[in-house]
Amino acid sequence: MKTEFTEAQLRDPAIQRSNEILRTCVHCGFCTATCPTYQVLGDELDSPRGRIYLIKDMLENERKPDEKTVKHIDRCLSCLACMTTCPSGVHYMHLVDHAREYIEENYDRPLTDRALRWILARILPYPTRFRLALLGAKIGRPFARLMPDARLRAMLEMAPKTIPPVSRNDDPQTFPAQGKTKKRVALMTGCAQRALNTDINDATIRLLTRLGCEVVVAEGAACCGALTHHMGKTEESHGTAGRNIRAWAREMDGKGLDAIVINTSGCGTTVKDYGHMFRTDAKLAGDAARVSDLAMDVSELLMQLDMPESPGQDMRVAYHAACSLQHGQQIKTHPKTLLKSAGFEVVEPADSHLCCGSAGTYNLMQPAISQQLKARKVQTLMDKSPDVIATGNIGCMMQIGSGISVPVVHTVELLDWATGGPKPRAIVENAA
Repeated sequence: MKTEFTEAQLRDPAIQRSNEILRTCVHCGFCTATCPTYQVLGDELDSPRGRIYLIKDMLENERKPDEKTVKHIDRCLSCLACMTTCPSGVHYMHLVDHAREYIEENYDRPLTDRALRWILARILPYPTRFRLALLGAKIGRPFARLMPDARLRAMLEMAPKTIPPVSRNDDPQTFPAQGKTKKRVALMTGCAQRALNTDINDATIRLLTRLGCEVVVAEGAACCGALTHHMGKTEESHGTAGRNIRAWAREMDGKGLDAIVINTSGCGTTVKDYGHMFRTDAKLAGDAARVSDLAMDVSELLMQLDMPESPGQDMRVAYHAACSLQHGQQIKTHPKTLLKSAGFEVVEPADSHLCCGSAGTYNLMQPAISQQLKARKVQTLMDKSPDVIATGNIGCMMQIGSGISVPVVHTVELLDWATGGPKPRAIVENAA
């Protein structure tokens, strides 16, 4: 794609990067075949190619974003299926992230939109606040139909039936390896996950220590910054990300780390991009790059360890590939390989490349589109007649679990169970 940015514009590192990405696009349209919003809405401007044209025009002309442009950018899930499909290697993620930042700085959203985004940014990244909000939503859920705004109804309906008690495993501490120590790793405990499902981190710690890892929950590490990053709130996202970088750098420079393990794939995609996000930060660029280099999805680390093969579990597992894992991190086979070696029968739904509609805060800010994508995903999963559904991202677990009767668990919960841990709570409760 031909671009016409001025020399002055190209002195801005963000414009320079977007220019590189735009020039890579050859307008082929392969991305439209795998874009969930294009499939649902059928509008070229709701495809990656259409959004690229909108972004180019907006940035190149330093144009104040209009309602039309913002609407179509907001509808993007950031599922990144387009990046998997693109034969030219267009790095759409960096481009749309820049567009969101530009919109946040230059577009005056309606008051209700600003208020909703402010609330989400002030609650979701903070586990204690989020727990209180979930409690309030649980109380208010019977009145959801009375809410005039579909986004408010979605927020109330998001609340789980039960809110788990706080897990002290999420506090800063070190868990010693069982037997000989093979690796010393930092576990990112996250933010929303700590409020919604504490079993995931607990299972991860049991599994990794059982396999010879010393697991560190670093002092000062918390939210990865993804939620605010995808809203274009760069100052806020870099603030939380910076705290993680400093926390993990202290561990790297202290007793050392072999990996930074992440069991929420949406967070993993962001942490692996810290090197890019902080490339112009004189103080944190080096440490950010080191963090990105050490960041691993838990399935990547498990593939390096001696996972014992287990006898057949007589359980049919439908594996849902989270977009942030299969497209954002290009990890497609590890979870299935691990589950099969643990003795589970693994099946995949049709159109496994398509998003379930969770996408961070997307199911709260774009509930109508999200519900259509959820219905499609639930149907394709149920077509496989599974005993349980496994995935590697808390957002997907909540999204799919809200529309299905089959238990939905994290992949590590099944692997922990297969190697000596307790049966996943969701399976136990479903059988009761």
